[in-house]
Amino acid sequence: MYQAIVFFPLLGALIAGLFGRVIGHRNSEYITTGLLIISALLSCVAFVDVGVNGNSGKVLVLSWLQSGSLSIDWTLRIDTLTVVMLVVVTGVSSLVHVYSIGYMSHDEHRARFFAYLSLFTFMMLMLVTADNFLQLFFGWEGVGLASYLLIGFWFKKASANAAAMKAFVVNRVGDFGLILGMSAIYYSVGSLQFDEVFAAAGALANGKFDFLGMTLPMLTTICLLLFMGAMGKSAQFLLHTWLPDAMEGPTPVSALIHAATMVTAGVFLVARCSPLFEMSQTALNVVIVIGAITAFFAATVGLVQNDIKRVIAYSTCSQLGYMFVGLGIGAYQAAMFHLFTHAFFKALLFLGAGSVIHAMGDEQDMRKMGGLRQLIPATFLMMFIGTIALTGFPLTAGYFSKDAIIEGAFAAHAGPHMFAFALLIIAAFFTSFYSWRLMFLTFFGAPRCSNETLSHVHESPPVMLVPLIVLAFGALLAGLAFSGMFIGDAQTAFWNGTIFTSADNHVLHDLHNVPTWVKLLPLVMMLSGFVLAYIMYIRYPKWPGEIAEQHDLIYKFLLNKWYFDEIYDFLFVRPAKWIARVLWKGGDGAIIDGLGPDGIASSVMRITRRVVGLQTGFVYHYAFVMLLGVASFVTWLMLTAQ
Repeated sequence: MYQAIVFFPLLGALIAGLFGRVIGHRNSEYITTGLLIISALLSCVAFVDVGVNGNSGKVLVLSWLQSGSLSIDWTLRIDTLTVVMLVVVTGVSSLVHVYSIGYMSHDEHRARFFAYLSLFTFMMLMLVTADNFLQLFFGWEGVGLASYLLIGFWFKKASANAAAMKAFVVNRVGDFGLILGMSAIYYSVGSLQFDEVFAAAGALANGKFDFLGMTLPMLTTICLLLFMGAMGKSAQFLLHTWLPDAMEGPTPVSALIHAATMVTAGVFLVARCSPLFEMSQTALNVVIVIGAITAFFAATVGLVQNDIKRVIAYSTCSQLGYMFVGLGIGAYQAAMFHLFTHAFFKALLFLGAGSVIHAMGDEQDMRKMGGLRQLIPATFLMMFIGTIALTGFPLTAGYFSKDAIIEGAFAAHAGPHMFAFALLIIAAFFTSFYSWRLMFLTFFGAPRCSNETLSHVHESPPVMLVPLIVLAFGALLAGLAFSGMFIGDAQTAFWNGTIFTSADNHVLHDLHNVPTWVKLLPLVMMLSGFVLAYIMYIRYPKWPGEIAEQHDLIYKFLLNKWYFDEIYDFLFVRPAKWIARVLWKGGDGAIIDGLGPDGIASSVMRITRRVVGLQTGFVYHYAFVMLLGVASFVTWLMLTAQ
């Protein structure tokens, strides 16, 4: 069963990718989608078998690598953490496949698109079923490759190519840290197998190593390097710049990358390595701080964005910050619960936004929308459900998972926990404001588009609406149905030792006993954000423009995403281009081409061209040269005879 779950997406990718032109676009869509649906159904069976019945284990696929003392088997690690990710990845991916049949119906390269989608899913499944760091790294790099292909799918579009390259390069920065972390693990433990590394966590906690004259703690260094990799994949503060630009790909790609796969890989990595992180409070504190700053930063930028997909993208970035705060405070289960629920309502919002864009003839600027709730009522209802789940309306998915992290931040005993609590509360207010701003600008008020565009607005076909309906049920009911298993009374049996927590870690117990005002504060922030958005965009729609003019510096600061792209361009991109230009023209051009093999070859060519010029073909020229030669020879004889 588990081999089928993992390898069916690969089979679909190979069929569509290699034989798409032979079997046609429609058959490619049906084959890849059908195989993903089978994987999703089997994942649900696995979730019950492992999460409820406790039947965890390992499945050997093949003996993969043998080099000296390093022996790596390709083994599927089946435990609760794995099956949770299997349900998320295959569930959302199968719905994205179905949705894409309608959304991409007019694209002439659909077979290639579905091959990329299935390849992406397979690589993510490789990552979450890994039993060792090397196998995890294979899936880790695989989703990076597949994301590059998907973001740049419309390769004739310059902005799509630039966004794909940016995602690839920024992730290489994070991956550099992951590679160093894996190297440090092998250097200190002599193995990359999870079980052996985690068993050595206690010894690593007491280990030291020397680097550049400094004595550094081994375990903390390893955890920080692993977290650096997680920052890149999960778009945390400082390595976040690729995520909003990833919107250049087709909307189903945005849903797949942002909701269920690539961006959650970093959260999964830290949760999987909980036996290591739990032994290093310093590393956990760094995770808390970075996560809190990310949640706040992304929420502030989302306040003023006008592209409907970019608003949701920054929302994803912010929610990932919540997840990392949950990991940092030791509430790994709450972080995974938020990852689980977030997949439903964020995929719903992205695919709902795609339905809006589809109806508007590819228009993405919310300032050119308005009044759409009467024209596309089903899409409006789905977006409404996704919005209330994201903002944490009582009894929806976000209410259970996001509020648990906020309460855990207050109840935790880590140094920066109140710093995180304050930023998460502010981010909750901003989240509500920008979410309802999106809803009001898109669906309410008078239409701001042209009459021609308005005349073509239409509801999406059933093949696009059915996935939205399925996700809507998850956004409404996932929190209520699974909170007891993930973070409630049944969580110990559910996780079954998959996540390690130390004897001093009581945050899951303490978060249920926080003061009442702490429990009510997220609700107050959610309502406050809704009221403010209603006042500014429904009652007094001129206020946003007037406020932007009055506070021009702040508005531009947020609109330009804190100028991170410009700062990175100045600090890294321009110097790199200058160095490359110097090495190219001064090194390669002047030295290698000028003096090296190319220079010698060009000199020979110049000499031979001049020598060839002596061969004129006229007899009197040759006679003159002969006479000149005879005269020179006679002169030489006379001089030597004297």
